[in-house]
Amino acid sequence: MSKKKKNSISEFEKKYKLELIQYFTNHANKSFNHKQLAYQLNIVDDFGKSELIKLLNKLLREKQIEETSRGKYRIAHQSKFYTGKIDISLDGRGFFSCEELQEDIIVPHRNLNHALPGDRVRVYAYKRKRISRRMEGDVVEIISRFRTQFVGTLQLYKNYGFVVPDDKRIYTDFFIPFKNLNGARDGDKVGVELIDWPQASKNPFGRITQVLGKPGEHHTEIHSILFDHGLPAQFPEEVERDANQIPKEIHPREIAARRDMRHTLTFTIDPADAKDFDDALSFEVLDNGEYEIGIHIADVSHYMQPGTLLDEEAYNRGTSVYLVDRVVPMLPEVLSNELCSLRPNEDKLTFSAVFRMNDRGEVLHQWFGRTVIHSDRRYAYEEAQDIIEGKDTGETPALRKAILKLNELARILRKKRMKNGAITFDKLEVKFVLDEENEPAEIFFKHSKESNKLIEEFMLLANRKVAEFIGKTRNGKASSRTFVYRVHDLPDIEKLTELKQIVSRFGYSIDIHNPDKMSKSINKLLKDVQGTPEENMIETLTIRSMSKAIYTTKNIGHYGLAFEYYTHFTSPIRRYPDVLVHRLLQHYLDKGKSPARDEYERQCVYLSEREQLATKAERDSIKYMQVKYMMQYMDQEFEGVISGITSWGLFVEIIENLCEGMVRIRDIMDDYYLFDEKQYAIIGQSTGMKYRLGDKVRIRVKHADLEKKQLEFTLLDKIE
Repeated sequence: MSKKKKNSISEFEKKYKLELIQYFTNHANKSFNHKQLAYQLNIVDDFGKSELIKLLNKLLREKQIEETSRGKYRIAHQSKFYTGKIDISLDGRGFFSCEELQEDIIVPHRNLNHALPGDRVRVYAYKRKRISRRMEGDVVEIISRFRTQFVGTLQLYKNYGFVVPDDKRIYTDFFIPFKNLNGARDGDKVGVELIDWPQASKNPFGRITQVLGKPGEHHTEIHSILFDHGLPAQFPEEVERDANQIPKEIHPREIAARRDMRHTLTFTIDPADAKDFDDALSFEVLDNGEYEIGIHIADVSHYMQPGTLLDEEAYNRGTSVYLVDRVVPMLPEVLSNELCSLRPNEDKLTFSAVFRMNDRGEVLHQWFGRTVIHSDRRYAYEEAQDIIEGKDTGETPALRKAILKLNELARILRKKRMKNGAITFDKLEVKFVLDEENEPAEIFFKHSKESNKLIEEFMLLANRKVAEFIGKTRNGKASSRTFVYRVHDLPDIEKLTELKQIVSRFGYSIDIHNPDKMSKSINKLLKDVQGTPEENMIETLTIRSMSKAIYTTKNIGHYGLAFEYYTHFTSPIRRYPDVLVHRLLQHYLDKGKSPARDEYERQCVYLSEREQLATKAERDSIKYMQVKYMMQYMDQEFEGVISGITSWGLFVEIIENLCEGMVRIRDIMDDYYLFDEKQYAIIGQSTGMKYRLGDKVRIRVKHADLEKKQLEFTLLDKIE
């Protein structure tokens, strides 16, 4: 009997709570008694009226409504509706964010109302007395789905199936009617489309759109990553056809319309395995001893006109994606690797920033415009580094002199940036040596050397100067012209406070109260941790404390680079925002009027989201390959650093290869451990033994799950 009553109460609240709150909100300055509310909600039976009174009392306790006089209620003044985005954690809680709020609103799992991660939703927010200082909220409307395509594994029954999502933030399985199986079999990894989710249904209804293969197979898992992030594995035939029809010869009339720099010494420096060379440097010593340095960027906007199928496809992709075993390019190969690639000994169309500079690294004159170049040499970073280090490479004196002088100027530019407050992250990049079967034969770490920094500094210079050229007036004030900026806001002070507390345990400190000293103290921290076991963990935590860089038409500067104006001009082969920058720059060079800002801002928001999706896909592919690599080390022991702590376990990063895995608290058998969030630790209830963030430990590899991209470790002991 009580069970039925409990279910009926739950159903009553589910049916009427949001409608009741909406009615209160629409009449925010009026008060109502329960009879008036029952009439408005069409509740006529005694049981319903009784449940309404209970619901009103519950909303009153939760401070969502307030009692204005005995038995009369209105919406609480601190309650409000907001529209924004929802994210969902692994424990099922929602975190709602929007521009109006300084901090996220917590949405309990029971109040998600079918919202999924990334959805744009309307939330009713309120404060709950004595429970939390933070706002809580209920999702009252799903405005738009962030995604409708998901990846999971099919569990097949007699007349229907369920798809269990790979992403554990998707807290429900998809119900698949038999007619929507699309040939999938039990145990297949599949792509599923959400087609309906009735309000009364626990599970969304889905349709299988693609059979990806058997879980655990390399082809299946990589394509699952692509599908899960909405990344296309190949170009539509009509896009490839249009790209292949672009003339490959440069018309003499086009060369005549450009600045001809084919006789200036020019070269590229790229990774050894690169195929698309989207930037080149030219170098010339002038008669007065100054230097003319050109930063030449592939002129993608010449070949890709607005409104074409090719342009639409590039915009939809937004960016190239670099997985461990492949590149998913933004442009078809005929463009990215041929027409627009600045290959040596070929005439190429470019968009250039040309600077006259002196030995102090000062820009004395600048010029922007379309050019034609002819690269004399293609260098890999390692080859350029050999020249910088003075090794005998048999290089021509002119090229050697150019690289050495450019490196000297790059050092000066870098030193100036650091003095102005730029933050430098020389974080190790995890790379893999793959065999013919795409099995990870070896893990290595990519270090940034001077040849990398040489290119970086001149790309930063071009990006900054282009942004200043558009964004500043002649008298140095901010321009009103519409432009696409790359901005980076100040760090979150709460995250920095947490970081300060963590690093203090290792004897480090950062100044978070003085903006002028903050970046310098962060740089000192990053320098001090180099070569220590905790280096990667602290660098990762520091990066997480930073704001995310985004594209926008609203310039606020770039905190991390210490630039007042910054954009992305230098990689249009792999970043669509750079294409927009090229088009706008030419538009202004042609004395065009400023276009409407709103459409460009909308595109900036979309392109920022695409960039974040690509980053997540790249991380997923690295995690997958790390798990695959560690499968050969089952039951072997390693030293690691505790890199994360949650209420259910410890994350441990192996020092020698940076592979991260989980030690579940329930599997630590020597005591009963409790999570202490303030100390970033788990503490044994009987022994008082602490495992804290950054502690060195010894672990054994227990389990490697390719499907979930997870490693599980057994904790052996703490290393003092």
